[in-house]
Order: sequence, then C-alpha cells, then structure tokens
Amino acid sequence: MNLAELDPADPEGCIAAAVERVSNWGRWGPDDVRGAMNFLDNSKRAAAGGLIQSGQAISLAQAFDMDGPQKGWRRRTNPIHTMLDTGTDAVAGVQGFPHGLGGADDMVTMPLQCSTQWDGLGHIFDHGRAWNGRAADQVVTGLGDSVTGIETVKDVIAGRAVLLDVGRAIGTDGELSDGFAITEDHLEQTIAAQGPSAAVGRGDFVLVRTGQLRRVRRNGWGDYAGGPAPGLSFTTVDWLHGTEISAIATDTWGFEVRPNEFHDAFQPLHQVAIPHIGLFLGEMWDFEQLGEACAADGRYDCWLTAAPIPVTGAVGAPVNPLAVR
Repeated sequence: MNLAELDPADPEGCIAAAVERVSNWGRWGPDDVRGAMNFLDNSKRAAAGGLIQSGQAISLAQAFDMDGPQKGWRRRTNPIHTMLDTGTDAVAGVQGFPHGLGGADDMVTMPLQCSTQWDGLGHIFDHGRAWNGRAADQVVTGLGDSVTGIETVKDVIAGRAVLLDVGRAIGTDGELSDGFAITEDHLEQTIAAQGPSAAVGRGDFVLVRTGQLRRVRRNGWGDYAGGPAPGLSFTTVDWLHGTEISAIATDTWGFEVRPNEFHDAFQPLHQVAIPHIGLFLGEMWDFEQLGEACAADGRYDCWLTAAPIPVTGAVGAPVNPLAVR
C-alpha cells in the first residue's frame, strides 16, 4: 500500500481493505494462539546463535521506576516500588529471625504496559474480534486472557533481531520529528544504507529506532506516553505482513505514527497488525546503546532474547530485552 491509496477521510474503509489483504486468520489452524510468532522455529533460532561474536550484551529496557513517562492515561501509572523488609528493620531487631539473620523484601505495583513491554495478541480487537477470528468476549474477560495470554509465548521469543535505525539513516541528527510517518520506502532505504546485515527475513524481530527516546530524555518526557510521535505509517501494513517477521518493536510509546494519517482514528495500524496479522508489538524499548554499537561496526543484526514475564492471562507484559552481539 502506498500513501496515494490512503484516504484520510475513510479509516474504516482502509482498515477493512487492509484486513482483506493481510489477515492471517486460520493460517496456523483454528486453535492457534501464537500468530506471527509461528514464523520463528527452532532451526532459525539455532542459526541466529551464530550471530554472537563478541558476547557483548545490551539491555534494551527503559527503567521501571517512578521517574518514567506515564501520566495516568487510561489509568496507566509509573511503577510503585515498596519495601516490605529493610536493613533498618534488621538493625532494629524487629524481623523475628534467629541467630542474627536479617533480610530485605520488596514489591512492585504497576500496569503491565507502563515501560518496556510487549503487546500480546489479546490487547487489541477489530469489531469485537480477537486474533484468529475469535469473539473478544470469549478471549478476554475479567479473569484475563484465557486463550492468548502472554504466557503462551514465554518460551519462544529468542532469535535473530535486526535494528533498522531509521532515525540515523534518514532523520536529522539521528532523530525523526514527532508525527513523522515511516513508510515502506523509508524502511527499505534504511536497510539499503545499513547493508547486508540489515536484511529482514522470515521469523526475524525488527527493531525500529526513531530517536524519540533520546529526544525526550534530553528535553523531558512531555507527552511521550500518548502524545505525538514518529512511528510506522499505516501504509506499512503490507510490508509487516509480507516480510513474515515474528514481531516488531520501537522506541516510542505507540509503535505507529501519532497523530496518525486519518482525520478521525485511533491506533489504526494496531487494529490490523495485532488481531489480523497476529503480530507482537514491542513499545518503549531503548535502542540508544545498541544503535551506537551497530553504527560503530556496521553490524545491524544480533541475537535477541526478550521473554515476557509470564503473567497468566495478561494481554501485555514487561520485558528486559537483551541484544547479544
């Protein structure tokens, strides 16, 4: 799909047309719960292990603390870290342990999508339908996602990842401006500029760096969580489907460009990518150190392990992704 085919006044029609072209419903059978993650098999995972050369491990996670980007939109807050037992308690002798033993314990209260995280397949619906055509109310209820909960992929998200540093390839000073829509042409230009190691293949994880995270760290969070941002154009829907990638992650809050390209729509690319393509979306990932390392030696693919915390029935989950080079 190109920009000329997108009608800003007709999001409903464009979404429906995209669904007709790219839906993967039934592709892996009526009982499938992993969607595009099926593109990643053991042979591809084994081959990806050969990408490790220096053994350098880079965390792609933002911090999980009270200084994060959340401001309460849809009841999303930053993590609240509470100590249950402390060294102060131990010194005071109030913990009740024998022979001088002391310890510390703590807990965290937070929305599962408040920092670096995966969107699971139960996160977004299209006209009341979830991944693989199931009725949304038969998938996610007050008890959670009983079908495609994030735990269904707890042991598969590891393999080859490719960093597409669009911010460096076509941006200004390594950054794309808020509202910049990344098209298929921009992705292909970035791949060409980065060279053979940036080629995207079946089962890969695609990591898209826009540079927005670097900008908000410099200037303050502002509206990072929910406001304007660079991101994927709706027109990339065919590329996301045709490349047969297993997942894609960005350094932005919402993955797709904000504001989007329609007059009246909210997260239209999510509406196709998750429930129809079956694509796992990573958001608020940190690609700054990885981007610098890739630019320094010209290698843009790496081993990635990014298993979510397997909260039973969760529609998304925090993650500490590790890129190993």
